[in-house]
Amino acid sequence: MKTLIYSLLGPLFFLAACTNGKNEKQDSAVADSTTKNVSRETNNVKKSQTAALLSGYLKLKNALTTDDDKQAAAAGSEMVAAFASFDEKSLTSEQARAYSDIRDDAKEHAEHIGSNAGNIAHQREHFDMLSKDMYDMIKLLGTDKPLYVDRCPMYNNNKGAIWVSEIKEIKNPYLGKTMPTCGTVKEELK
Repeated sequence: MKTLIYSLLGPLFFLAACTNGKNEKQDSAVADSTTKNVSRETNNVKKSQTAALLSGYLKLKNALTTDDDKQAAAAGSEMVAAFASFDEKSLTSEQARAYSDIRDDAKEHAEHIGSNAGNIAHQREHFDMLSKDMYDMIKLLGTDKPLYVDRCPMYNNNKGAIWVSEIKEIKNPYLGKTMPTCGTVKEELK
């Protein structure tokens, strides 16, 4: 009788052990899936917030390509508002530190551009520095669409300057209507 009981209990324990292993694997798979979904959602939040900043930046860039200092000022002010509404809670502590450095400089440049309608040369000086900050921000947080990093070799007494564009075609914001196609694509951001 003891042999019969032990022979029945042995396979029962074996099945129980196998079932527990499957549950642990299933629980682990569910946890991994949840972590990936949260990570994707966090990336999407960051990219949508980056999109708001990028929208203002691209309006600014496009205004400067047509020498429109008033539209450039409006876009600069739009960027200041976008920086103010950016939710840093979705960033890791490392990203938040880097973003904070970028934000402080970029916001200052956007403020200068916004308050200097009528002085397009000054707006372009700040756009040069703002473009470097936007490049760093896009590299840090990513983007939801392809962008191009362009370079004008002639701006600032031939020292050159970069800008970020949504199109591959060169439309130079530093030289505007005087030399609209001066420049080259240096990098594609995805």
